[in-house]
Amino acid sequence: MSETLSIYNTLTRKNEIFTPLYHGMVGMYVCGPTVYNNAHLGNARTFISFDVVFRYLQHLGYKVRYVRNITDAGHLESDADEGEDKISKKAKLEQLEPMEIVQRYTIDFHDVMRAFNTLSPSIEPTATGHIIEQIEMTKQIIANGFAYEVNGSVYFDVTKFAQTHPYTALSNRNLDDLLNNTRELDGQDEKRGRLDFALWIKAKPEHIMRWPSPWGQGFPGWHLECSAMSRKYLGDVFDIHGGGMDLIPTHHTNEVAQNVACTGQHHPVKYWMHTNMLTVNGQKMSKSLGNSFLPLELFTGSHALLDKGYSPMTVRFFMLQAHYRSTLDFSNEALLAAEKGFARLMNAIRLIDSLKTGAATTSNIELLKQNVYAAMNDDFNTPIALAHLFEAVRIINSVNDGKETLSEADKQTLKKLMHEMVFDVLGLREEQAINTDKIDGLMQMILDQRKDAKARKDFASSDLIRDKLKELGFEIKDGKDGTTYSIV
Repeated sequence: MSETLSIYNTLTRKNEIFTPLYHGMVGMYVCGPTVYNNAHLGNARTFISFDVVFRYLQHLGYKVRYVRNITDAGHLESDADEGEDKISKKAKLEQLEPMEIVQRYTIDFHDVMRAFNTLSPSIEPTATGHIIEQIEMTKQIIANGFAYEVNGSVYFDVTKFAQTHPYTALSNRNLDDLLNNTRELDGQDEKRGRLDFALWIKAKPEHIMRWPSPWGQGFPGWHLECSAMSRKYLGDVFDIHGGGMDLIPTHHTNEVAQNVACTGQHHPVKYWMHTNMLTVNGQKMSKSLGNSFLPLELFTGSHALLDKGYSPMTVRFFMLQAHYRSTLDFSNEALLAAEKGFARLMNAIRLIDSLKTGAATTSNIELLKQNVYAAMNDDFNTPIALAHLFEAVRIINSVNDGKETLSEADKQTLKKLMHEMVFDVLGLREEQAINTDKIDGLMQMILDQRKDAKARKDFASSDLIRDKLKELGFEIKDGKDGTTYSIV
């Protein structure tokens, strides 16, 4: 198990050596989707990023409890506790039960996650499955003096909390600036303070999703569910909490306040990790700009901004070429380059077993391995790790072409490194694996025809076969041991 892993902590704004609360064990919570619509690419990027974190921690030997929730109630249209519950609104529009909406889009979310080859979390709790825990937490926060009830709703008292605790520690924003930039409460608003937020919301007569509570029929606030579920499965203090950076100012800030107000602990999380946003051709991805597309549109190429479709593994590979804390810009040119890069990586891995070995190695394989791990230990720096893995690709191709040599021991080290890092840690997979035998058989038949043409000195036909195969994405190489092919 590596002791050199460092993680950039949003709370402290610096890289810190990772030391879990309990030796050999890691508790990690990631805010999951609100299942009222199809999963979008912003979701996908966040969950692919934390899938790599999950995989690498397991690879290092940690026993990881990875909790990722499903929000199936309580997420209003506005962070200011205004508007309808997103799921209830969708249910009304489609004239369905809210749980039909939840079921449909939970299935869609899981389908997308499977397409991207993400591992399932250890626990995937739902908000509606933890109403009791949320009510009990609300009661404790009231008892501790940090919340108040008005007409069946319960609100968190931010002003009182901020008198003794650093409410904006995670966002690093100035509390006075937040207050000045928040609208004045009108006479109809039940809140005492402008930054106060709902822990429990009284259900209007037309509201479908409702539960009994000490304060009457209602439903939990969005921020409360993550506090309740992280505490239930990971304890009052745990190792890693993750999500998109858009969650920092409100959702995660309020989570921290709730946990501290309930438990009295100084801070519930050791390391906060946040993924950055997506852009398209340099512009922020958004529905209003018409440049937002769903994973399925990306796979099929059915969106107007796309020249073609790209496979799930090409998209995953593309996302890993940017550090999770960096913006990621989608463009046809970048995706096409990723498609070619992914194909080169897979081709090299397929070549390893057939490489001839010698007495010595011309490249330093052990140093290459150290460089890959150093990159991953530096806050899961996948683009740098990939750069070193492509140095391995260069070595493999050079050995295959007879330009470099490789010992048997180094060949096995290289094979283990590539398989463990590419497949186990980065979560990529060979998309054509199920058809490899059929492709090999078909290609061997075509290569035999080309061999016969060359034997008859029909070089025109031989060259035509080679050129046509190249147009289709198959590169032919003639060597002293025969002819081989690779997919480019």
